[in-house]
Amino acid sequence: MGKGNIEVSSFDLDKYVRKVPDFPKKGILFYDITSILAAPLAFQFCIDRMMEIYKDKNIHAVAAIEARGFLFAAPFAARMGIPLIPIRKKGKLPGVTLSKKYDLEYAQAEIEVHSADVPRGKRVLLTDDLIATGGTLNAARSLLTEGGAEVPEIFGVVGLPFLNYKKALDPTPVVTLINYHGE
Repeated sequence: MGKGNIEVSSFDLDKYVRKVPDFPKKGILFYDITSILAAPLAFQFCIDRMMEIYKDKNIHAVAAIEARGFLFAAPFAARMGIPLIPIRKKGKLPGVTLSKKYDLEYAQAEIEVHSADVPRGKRVLLTDDLIATGGTLNAARSLLTEGGAEVPEIFGVVGLPFLNYKKALDPTPVVTLINYHGE
């Protein structure tokens, strides 16, 4: 797999986060992680850092938010040898699901997880690519805990703390690889 672990202290992840002004609407600065995925060393850095952070934290599974969260959680789960639990938009999963509605800026959304995939009494790391307001992750955390799992920590590659996600996700600790403190 690539050229081995990357030296953490010398890697500048910011060079690989594309900033797109006025997307998806005027006045918004979009932090695009697809440029991380297009750069094998940057992508490997993210997975290596996840491994460093969580290898000794007794994590039993990793849950990922659709769709970009899957891209980081899947290789992490495979390397850790733990299950991957997809959290999807309503209507995408067959079978018995748990669902949770949550508010967006101008609408409401709903996410689901297979109820059989939530490991009762186990520690599940909740993961997404970017953490903004924390609304989707808060709903996902509720799904997992209502299903009987414990969510000891939330992980994101990119954090936007100026959007106050820590308040929405309190008391669960949030870990990010890079933070942007304003647009």
